[in-house]
Amino acid sequence: MKVNILTKDGVNYLIPFILITTCFAVWGFANDMTGPIVKAFSKIFRMSVTEGALVQVAFYLGYFCMAFPAAKFIQRYSFKAGVMVGLSLFALGSFLFFPAKILGFYYPFLLAYFILTCGLSFLETSCNPYIYCMGTEETGTRRLNLAQAFNPIGALMGMYVAMQFVQARMSGMTTEQRIKLPEVQFNILKENDLEVLIGPYLGLGIVCLLLLILIFFRKMPKAGETSINKPLKVAMAELVRIANYREGVIAQFFYVGAQVTCWTFIIQYGTRVFMDEGMEEKAAEILSQKYNIAAMVFFTVSRFICTWFLKYISPGRLLSILGIMAACFVAGAILFTDRNGIYCLVAVSACMSLMFPTIYGIALRGVGENVKFASAGLIMAILGGSVFPILQALIIDSGVVIFGLPSANLSFIVPFICFVVIVLYGHRAYVRHYLLRPGDKNYV
Repeated sequence: MKVNILTKDGVNYLIPFILITTCFAVWGFANDMTGPIVKAFSKIFRMSVTEGALVQVAFYLGYFCMAFPAAKFIQRYSFKAGVMVGLSLFALGSFLFFPAKILGFYYPFLLAYFILTCGLSFLETSCNPYIYCMGTEETGTRRLNLAQAFNPIGALMGMYVAMQFVQARMSGMTTEQRIKLPEVQFNILKENDLEVLIGPYLGLGIVCLLLLILIFFRKMPKAGETSINKPLKVAMAELVRIANYREGVIAQFFYVGAQVTCWTFIIQYGTRVFMDEGMEEKAAEILSQKYNIAAMVFFTVSRFICTWFLKYISPGRLLSILGIMAACFVAGAILFTDRNGIYCLVAVSACMSLMFPTIYGIALRGVGENVKFASAGLIMAILGGSVFPILQALIIDSGVVIFGLPSANLSFIVPFICFVVIVLYGHRAYVRHYLLRPGDKNYV
């Protein structure tokens, strides 16, 4: 029997689904425009890779800090209200790039990123469970994967904008050349590059405001809304007793770390490879970003394919299979020192496509009325995107060489470990759901 995944109790959620799914594309744009910007900030402010990676720390710290306040807010009001607050903070953070540029210092940009991602935290805490509730629980993971399939479409646009409207328009001077410039010349160069960098963020702020207006005037459904006002302490005590959920938060923490490290440091990895082939630094960076875009194309196509596979393969089993493949490709990125390593990093993205929404969907099984707090915990796990890039950047900056492998290669041991954790979670989730019987401990 054909199942409509956007219908529940005779109510059709198509238009609300489209509006909320648009938010997925918008934050995908912001997320994946940020990775290449790490390298740009390092050059503009003459910083190390580790200092530049503070952009990712600020970016994902906002997710961590705002997730539970967002859950409390949408519990008291509604998913729609949470979406509108998220878009408002998203727009505010984007517009703060203009005063940060006028000040000309690095840290005001970090504040702008933090506020922007407080908005993203509100959005993801609201939108993911909202989509999950726009139909039956049995089709929740498929529906969430479908909505999340539009996230990489926005991400592709973000990567393209970063390449064509930031990297290509910035000065081609290397960090070393900038260090040698007199202070007056350096400040002029920095001013011009910052002017280039903030443009996409200002445009993003305008898009957020337009989307906010559309959602404000649209009557949205009450899917998943309850009048229960359970204390946070009680809800969390109930949630941590669910093995799928507590392990899902851990798996999500490691997954986001793997995703951010693979997409952020493919630029450094590719730049090293192409400069070893004789390219200049700017040309090597732009070519590396093209491979990053190719990785996102694989990610996007794979998301639709894997969503189809979910009709025939259980989420936990498919998650484990993709995790094993991803770990193998990352091992290739570590061991190869030529373009083969870049090809491996591109292939990793095809394996990652299903992971975030599938972990999310598995973890929400059986949480019942605690869905909003459960969502907040899973969004807080995005903090992994703040922790693991710093660890990888420290390895890159160390310059260590082991068995002839440069530090850029060795640093990918970080996402390799992350994928091992994901494989274990997928397997355990499969066992709990398909090999245990109803009534057994940990069955879900």
